[in-house]
Amino acid sequence: MIIGVLKEPSPETRVSLLPEHIAILKKWNVEVCIEQGAGENAFANDGKYVEAGARVISRAELISTAKIILSLNNPGNDTLSALKPGNILLGVYQPLFNPGLMKDLAEKGITVFSMDMLPRTTRAQSMDVLSSQANIAGYKAVLHAANLFPKYFPMFMTAAGSIPPAKLLILGAGVAGLQAIATGRRLGAVVEVFDTRPAVKEEVMSLGAKFVEVEGAADASKAGGYAVEQTEDFMKRQKAKIAESVAKADIIITTAQIPGKKAPILISTEMMAAMKSGSVIIDLAAATGGNTELTKNNETVMHNGIRIVGNSYLSSTMPSDASKLYGKNILNFLQLMITKEGELNLNFEDDLVLGTCITDNKQVVHDRVREMIN
Repeated sequence: MIIGVLKEPSPETRVSLLPEHIAILKKWNVEVCIEQGAGENAFANDGKYVEAGARVISRAELISTAKIILSLNNPGNDTLSALKPGNILLGVYQPLFNPGLMKDLAEKGITVFSMDMLPRTTRAQSMDVLSSQANIAGYKAVLHAANLFPKYFPMFMTAAGSIPPAKLLILGAGVAGLQAIATGRRLGAVVEVFDTRPAVKEEVMSLGAKFVEVEGAADASKAGGYAVEQTEDFMKRQKAKIAESVAKADIIITTAQIPGKKAPILISTEMMAAMKSGSVIIDLAAATGGNTELTKNNETVMHNGIRIVGNSYLSSTMPSDASKLYGKNILNFLQLMITKEGELNLNFEDDLVLGTCITDNKQVVHDRVREMIN
């Protein structure tokens, strides 16, 4: 069997597999083809892939040759049109936001596996691309904020006077939020954290941050680390509590997302009026609408001296390690689909294979995506 790795469209800098991953696939009796230049932005040139045992070929040849095609993002209409019935497409395609595209691919006979739909169970942790990439995004969000913030992060006591520490507010204590806490604390900021899940309080406090509680939140224990919709009464109390913290904050990092739905608005324009000029908001939910009323995806908005950064590509600013972790996630998932002889075996009795599969046999087979189409 042949696995092909596509070069990602700009501004993406990551690649689905690095040369170090190729040796593992070769042991599985799998041949790997790499599109020319696919790893250049992740500091892996074509020569390194060849040394690892892969073939470097053109995009057209790869599409006509490979059975499984790896592409982190939607590879574009031209590539999708060139795919043949029976091809398997594996990446992160946000099918709940793109049900029409999934239907089109199903009708074309393309089998799609979308890693963002992987059931978030203990067994799936080694394949969880959302967590591995969110960890990087949380880290880079704090560093990006520190570069934009016109003051120090840590407290300084000097002969010229004292500098108070920056006040960092993090909305959402998932993987990205927890990494942002750790990074912010290492830089010397005073950190406050809000999350609707009381269960994360201990983790937050163990990292040295203050946990802001609002009682009466809906149970999110089965939401796989995501936020869930809350009651109107809770939202009202939450808004008031967040407004208090927003007014004190110098930097805010927001991470709250709900699968298949627009991200909840947690920071209103009215709340921002109380923030100091020079403050920074990094919105990691920008790709699904953002957690502020003014967020624009992949843009920076200035409002009354406040920078609101919507960035969906923070993981791509660290392409070497991001690709290394993503590639390892993909290898762990491919183990469920490839036999020791290097043959394809789609075992839909495996809950991880079934839960990640969106289309197969010319049908949309994922229940939630199918409901959105019908």
